[in-house]
Order: sequence, then C-alpha cells, then structure tokens
Amino acid sequence: MADFIIIGAGIGGLAAAHALLNLGHVVRVYEAAPELRAVGAGVVLGANAMRALHQLGLHDAVAQLGAPVRQLRLLDQQGCVLQAADTTKFTQKLGFENVGIHRADLQRVLLAGLPPETVQLGTAFERLHETPAGVVAHFANGTVAHADALLGADGLNSRVRQQLWPAAVPRYAGYTCWRGVVDAGPLGLAAGESGETWGRAGRRFGYVPVGGGRVYWFACLNSAAPRNPRFRDYRVADLQREFADFHAPVPALLALTRNDQLLWNDILDLPPLLHFACGPVLLLGDAAHATTPNLGQGAGMAIEDAAVLARCLRTSPTDLPAAFRTFEQQRRPRTARIVRTSWHLGRVGQLENPLLTGIRNAIMRLLPAAVSRSQMAWLYKEL
Repeated sequence: MADFIIIGAGIGGLAAAHALLNLGHVVRVYEAAPELRAVGAGVVLGANAMRALHQLGLHDAVAQLGAPVRQLRLLDQQGCVLQAADTTKFTQKLGFENVGIHRADLQRVLLAGLPPETVQLGTAFERLHETPAGVVAHFANGTVAHADALLGADGLNSRVRQQLWPAAVPRYAGYTCWRGVVDAGPLGLAAGESGETWGRAGRRFGYVPVGGGRVYWFACLNSAAPRNPRFRDYRVADLQREFADFHAPVPALLALTRNDQLLWNDILDLPPLLHFACGPVLLLGDAAHATTPNLGQGAGMAIEDAAVLARCLRTSPTDLPAAFRTFEQQRRPRTARIVRTSWHLGRVGQLENPLLTGIRNAIMRLLPAAVSRSQMAWLYKEL
C-alpha cells in the first residue's frame, strides 16, 4: 500500500482521506488552520454526491443530519414561477436524494470517521519537490514529510497549484454574496422545497433546507470590483433594504438573521485547467476545479473526486502517476462543463438591464421542462 500526503482538510481533502483509507493506504492530512471551526453556511449535495458518499461508506451519517431537497423553484421578484422541477423521478431512479446540509455538520461527519492523528492542524504547506521515491512536502513550521504521492486539496487559492501551474489564478465573477443559516421553523416553509429568485438590478436570493428546521439562504448583489468597500460593513439591515421588495419568504428569512450569522464572500471560480495531475501530485476539489455556486455542485464535485480517485487506484494500485492521469482524463470534461455552465448561469441570473431581465424571464417561462430534465439527468449521471 502507498503513503499519501493530503494538503487541506476541507470537504475534498477529508473525503479523499476516507477513500484512501478504505483502500488500505497510509494517509496524513495537513491543514494550515490551527483549528477546524464550525464555520460556513449550507451546501447542497446532489444525488450524485450522495451516491459518491455511499461508495465511501458515509451516506447514512450525512443523510441523517441534512434535509431532502425535492422541489426546485426559480422565481421572479414578485414570486411568479419561471421554472419548477421535481427531482423525485431522478432521485428514485438513482436511489439517492438531493440533500441540503450545514457545512459544519458535513465536516464533522467527515472528521469523525477518520482515525485519530490523521489530520495535523496548524501545519501550513509551503512547497514540494519530487524525488525518485515520490514527493517531499515542506511546511512553514520547518517540518518536512515524505510520501509516495501528494494530493493538493487546499482550495481555490491552492499553494500546491500555484507551484505547479502559477498562471492558473481565480477569476472574479462580478458579484458578491452574503449567506446565513437560520431557524426557519416559524415560517412553515414547504418541506423539501428550495427556491431561487432572479430579481431586478442584479439582485438574487435563494434558500435551501439544511435539516433540523434550519434554512440556508444566500443573497447576491453585483459589484464592479471584489472586496468592494461599499459592502464591507453591510449588516442585516442593509440587506433588508436591498431586498425589501422581494416576495415572501425573503424578508422573513432576513428578519430571522442576526448580524453575527452573516458570512460575506465575493464569488470566484477557477477557469478550467488543462491538467490536474503532475507525476506523483494530483489536484482535487476546489484546487482543481473551483466553480461558482450556481449549480450547487461545488462540494459534490469534491466528493465525487474522492470516489473516482478510489476507483482509479483500484485499477492501477501500484502505478500512482498512471492512476492520477486516468483520474484527470475522467474528471476534466465533467468538471470543466460544470464550471462553464455555472459561470454563464450566474451571469444570466445577475443581469441588471431591465430589458434584458424581462427577456430572460420570458425565455425561462417558455423553456420546455425537457431542458431541465436533461440538465438534471446529466448532473446525476452514473460516473
């Protein structure tokens, strides 16, 4: 069996650790943060991601903490339906639900299933170099680690990727986003329903159930530049003003939110890479294919990566570079399509021009249901 180093203890890194340990490999995960805090908002795990969790032996533990998402509704600012989809047909065929879950709950499940001492915190990766025996990782605290292979799962701003392909840098999508998770029990929202509203003037709002009566919501506004000083000090009251003319339950969800529950981030992604693999080094998760959140597939793609990596290693158990090349060949087309589709969907959702917004809404109302079904069939397909 091989010895693996994983850089990054996010969803992708922890899922990959499970995949490798299930195959009997030795795994060490190095994380720069001094502690793994219960931060973040909600994530959507599509049926494809839940199938991958099943392959990793983690499905039941995740499913019991989340909430099924069976109805997807796209609305205009007045609450009129632009598109609606019932995912039941697809999920029943697959045998797995779409699930909304708090990111912190997902992280706890992934951590709880790992042996003690697998994850080493406060160990920031600096650089790597290859040797005839594999790879050596150097860390900011002066320590080094030797292994047969290294997985870069250190996110959008991956230092592993920066060393291998320094020209591959994140791109700003042109809009910024606030997120929150609230106890929405008093609102009596329909079980299993998520909604997204494409409003006027570059405003968008969505919500997803994440279990325990909680709802994850997000609110997007256009911004000419990232880290816009205008938005740096936004509080709940500012968002209530921006979205005051949106239909229910948008104002009610904001009213349930405290200022200390707000998370603010600009939306960025990573233009599709030509390569994920370089000898005994492999990128996965956001380090390889960070996407805007418009398809709800960011976390799911990282989990799929882990399941596909396990399959590739079963096929080439002793030739790790060959297994990594096979992984790259299998994952690049799918993840690139998701990155591109999500990017363009976000651009359409954030339109500001009133004429174009009206045309967009009219087209969405007329779009045949078969188009949505085709998109779901592709997202949920067997890998």
